Amino acid sequence: MDETQVISIAANEYAIGAFIGYLVLLLGIGIYSSRFSSEGISEFFIGGRKINRFVIALSAVVSGRSAWLLVGVTGMAYSQGASAVWAVIGYVTVELFLFLYYARRLRNYSETYNCITVPDFFAERFNDKNGTLRIALVAVFLIFMVSYVSAQFVAGGKAFASSFGITQTSGIYISAAIIMLYTVLGGFLAVSLTDMFQAIFMIFALVVLPFIAVWEAGGLPRVLSELTTIEKGLADPFAITIGGLFGFLGIGLGSPGNPHILSRYMAIDDAKQLRWSAIVGTGWNVVMGWGALFIGLAGRVYFPEVEVLPAADTENLYPALAQEHLSPVIFGVVIASIFAAIMSTADSQLLVAASAIVRDIYDRIIKKGKEIPQKKLVLYSRIIVVLLVGVALGFSLLAKELVFWLVLFAWAGLGAAIGPTSILALYWKGTTRAGVLAGLFTGTLVTVVWYYIPVLKNNLYELIPAFFLSLLATWAVSRITEKPNNIDEAFIEFEK
Repeated sequence: MDETQVISIAANEYAIGAFIGYLVLLLGIGIYSSRFSSEGISEFFIGGRKINRFVIALSAVVSGRSAWLLVGVTGMAYSQGASAVWAVIGYVTVELFLFLYYARRLRNYSETYNCITVPDFFAERFNDKNGTLRIALVAVFLIFMVSYVSAQFVAGGKAFASSFGITQTSGIYISAAIIMLYTVLGGFLAVSLTDMFQAIFMIFALVVLPFIAVWEAGGLPRVLSELTTIEKGLADPFAITIGGLFGFLGIGLGSPGNPHILSRYMAIDDAKQLRWSAIVGTGWNVVMGWGALFIGLAGRVYFPEVEVLPAADTENLYPALAQEHLSPVIFGVVIASIFAAIMSTADSQLLVAASAIVRDIYDRIIKKGKEIPQKKLVLYSRIIVVLLVGVALGFSLLAKELVFWLVLFAWAGLGAAIGPTSILALYWKGTTRAGVLAGLFTGTLVTVVWYYIPVLKNNLYELIPAFFLSLLATWAVSRITEKPNNIDEAFIEFEK
């Protein structure tokens, strides 16, 4: 194609109709789920621990991918080539091990001690009577969750702007309104069911689009040959620096620290079914990751210069390539898949943040020891979701960074603070409350400092040093502080 011609994306009435049908489906699920989710905060935040294995498998992997996969990884593969595969390998491998080993321990313990949130788990595990640990965890959640949700709104704004010809600001408002509506209505059940349908939209688009694009380009050998012509190393997965390799592989270290993923493990109806979920979830992860990778590689062949993409932005590659190769109705499904990725993460994070405020601050600290009607707590939770959407919306309107990097920053902060401390809490009897606090502080501080020092950030993704320093701080402080009394009982529950 003519490299001087800038691509414009315009959805016709068929594409718009397909997209509206998708939105109606989401809102219908929210309305369907609203009665169940109004029964109590366990139902609102973790579905009453009654979610089946297939829904959990899809919901866990899709909520972890977000807009980062469809607009971030595709753009990264466009810019950096086949070496982007290491980012996919990193998170797929870690999440397989989480399903197989970590998740069952967390699910067993949380049921025995009626833990609804991740701070609930930590508070029970370390006998946090004065609430200091809960408060520290909530602070970490809110610091990074607002950034994370804001990034999803920004991605939604970009997708609306590039697909429907409206301004990015209007797109951000529309995205926020849709997500808020069905999350407030249906709680965790609605979020999990919509995640399942959104996973189907995503897998369809991520298989169909790269297959057609590669086929019409002359097949995979032709695509790889063209990439080599465009820029040396684009077709080589090993054309990457050591720092870049560790950074990409290390992306997976964020998974055990992101509470919107962990809450899925707590919600499954039978812990023994997690191995089945591991097989389905890992398969879904692999196919989605490879689809995003090949969209980026094929896209570079069709659009060799970034200037031809809308707004000269690699994060607009996905809808641009879809419009070039798909019928209007299927193009509408592709647009829906972008919003599926956005919504599947944003709604989960809103629930986690709301649960941290209502369950962990209001119910367990401010009103400690008092009986509060469950429906009143659900009402407060819904109000908090609305307020959090407002805060994230304000931040997203000010955000100027690429979605990919904003998401990675939030992913790193949660992964470095919660990941090492939760792993040690589940597997090492010597872990102490003081050690966890030290790990939370270290992981958060190192993430922020590393991110804002260019010479450090440019050489290694901040999650890597922050994760291991948090792990070291938790271990070191735990070695010199007193262990909780109920440690043997806790490990009986972990190992059931």
